[in-house]
Amino acid sequence: MQVFFVLFVYDSINICHTFRHNITPVGKPRVAHFTPGLRSCRMPTFQELDLIPALQQALDAAGFDTPTPIQALSLPPVLAGKDVLAQAPTGSGKTAAFGLGLLQRIDVAAIRTQALVLCPTRELADQVGKELRRLAMAIPNVKLSLFTGGTALGPQLASLTHPPHIVVGTPGRVQELLHKQALDVAGVGMLVLDEADRMLDMGFEKSISDIVRRLPKTRQSLLFSATWPDEVRVLAKASLRDPVEVAVEGADVRPQVDVRFYEVALDAKPAALMGLLMQQKPESTVVFCNTKRDVDDVAAALQDAGFAVAALHGDLEQRDRDEVLVRFANRSLSVLVASDVAARGLDVKDLACVVNYELPSDSDVYLHRIGRTARAGESGLALNLVTSREMPRALQIETTSGQAIRWNRAPLDARPTDVPKASMRTLRIDAGRTDKLRPGDILGALTGAAGLKADDIGKIDIFPTRSYVAVRSGLIKTTVAGLQAGKIKGRNFRVRAM
Repeated sequence: MQVFFVLFVYDSINICHTFRHNITPVGKPRVAHFTPGLRSCRMPTFQELDLIPALQQALDAAGFDTPTPIQALSLPPVLAGKDVLAQAPTGSGKTAAFGLGLLQRIDVAAIRTQALVLCPTRELADQVGKELRRLAMAIPNVKLSLFTGGTALGPQLASLTHPPHIVVGTPGRVQELLHKQALDVAGVGMLVLDEADRMLDMGFEKSISDIVRRLPKTRQSLLFSATWPDEVRVLAKASLRDPVEVAVEGADVRPQVDVRFYEVALDAKPAALMGLLMQQKPESTVVFCNTKRDVDDVAAALQDAGFAVAALHGDLEQRDRDEVLVRFANRSLSVLVASDVAARGLDVKDLACVVNYELPSDSDVYLHRIGRTARAGESGLALNLVTSREMPRALQIETTSGQAIRWNRAPLDARPTDVPKASMRTLRIDAGRTDKLRPGDILGALTGAAGLKADDIGKIDIFPTRSYVAVRSGLIKTTVAGLQAGKIKGRNFRVRAM
C-alpha cells in the first residue's frame, strides 16, 4: 500500500514544485522525491516546522523564510528523530537541513560531545562549521570544534580538555583522535555523513567504518550524498537504521548546465582549451585533469599565455593550498587547474565554467565535476575536450545522461591579446587571528591609509598567522604602498601582492 502526501512550495522564480512522499510497508525503502510542478500554491515557511525559538531567531536574522527543496523534504523526518538518507546536490542547502536538526537536539547544559559531522575535506568542514555557528547564534554557550588534517594536532588535543558539544571534522583526523582516546564519543546522539560519495572516493571507507563502530548504537544518523552509487548504499546500510530516503529530482543541477563537447587531437588540446577560454571569457573556471602531471603542464601552459591561473593537486603544502583556494575564491585567479582529489570540498560561489581537459572514466565523477557549476539553480557552462581514445567514455556519459551529445568545433587560432584578465589581485598580510586581527581592522586601513573606496575591496580571509584581501587589480601597487606607509590596528605588518 502507498499513501501520498503532497506539499507545495515555490521556487526562486515562483513556479510551484510538488513534493511526493511515498510511504511503503515496513522493511521497504521510504522515498520522498522532489519533482517539478506548475500549480500556484501557498509558500511554506520555517515557522511551520517545530523548531526551538533560538533557531527561528537565527533563521529570521539570516533572512531565511522558505525552505529549499532538500530542507523541506528532510527536516520533518530529521526533527522526528528518524535516520535519513538524502540525495542533495551541491548548493542545495543541505547544511541547514542537517544543522537545524542537529542543533535542535543539543543539550548545552550537558558537557559532552553530542553530535559528530564528518566531511571529506578541511575546506568543506570549515564551511560547515561556519554555517552551524551562524545557525547557533541565539543558543548560548554552544561549543563547536573543528578537527581536520593539515593542521597541528597539539592544539586540537588541548582543546578537548573541555569537550565540545559538536565536532565537525575529516574522517582521518577524527579517527586519529579516537585512537589516542582524546575524543569521547560515548554521548554522541547524532552522526552526519556529509558528501558521503566524495569521502568514499577519497578512500575514507575504513576510517568511517572504524568511527561508526565506536559510536552508540542508539544514535540518529544522517547521510547526504550528491550521488547514490553502490558504495554509498553499502555505507548507508552499515550506518543507518531503517532510513527515510529523500531525493531532489527536480532540483538536479544538470538541466541548468550548458554542456558542450569538442573532438580534438591530443596535441591540439592546449590550444583548444585556450581558445575556448578566450572565446567564452568565463569569470571563473575549474579545469579538471586526471593526473598530477597534466595539472602542472596545463597550468604552466595557461600561465605562459597570460592567464591568471594556479595548479591544485595533492603535492601542495597546506599553506600553499590555502593560498590558491583563497585567490581563486576572491577572483584573483580566473582559472584553477585541479585533480579530482585536490578539488574535494572546493566551494566557489557562482563558478561560471567547468572544463574536462580529459573525461573521467566514471560517469558519477563526470556528473560531480559539472555539478560544481550551475549551483542552486544558476546557469553554468561545461566544456569537454575529447580525443578519439576517449570516445567510449563520451558514449557512456551519453547513455547515462539519456541526452544526445552536442559536438562542436574548438577554436584553435585565438590570439594572446584575447586572454581575459582577473578582476582582482590579492594582498597577503603577515598577521592574523593570533594578532587579534579582524576584517574590520583591514577594511579600515584600506579605506584610510591606502585610500581605497569600499567597492574597490573584495573578500577578506583571516587565518591564524596570515590574512588575505582582494582589491581591484589596477589598484594593487598604490594599495601596497599605502599600507606599508600606514598602519593596521596601530601596528606595522609586512604586506605584499600575490
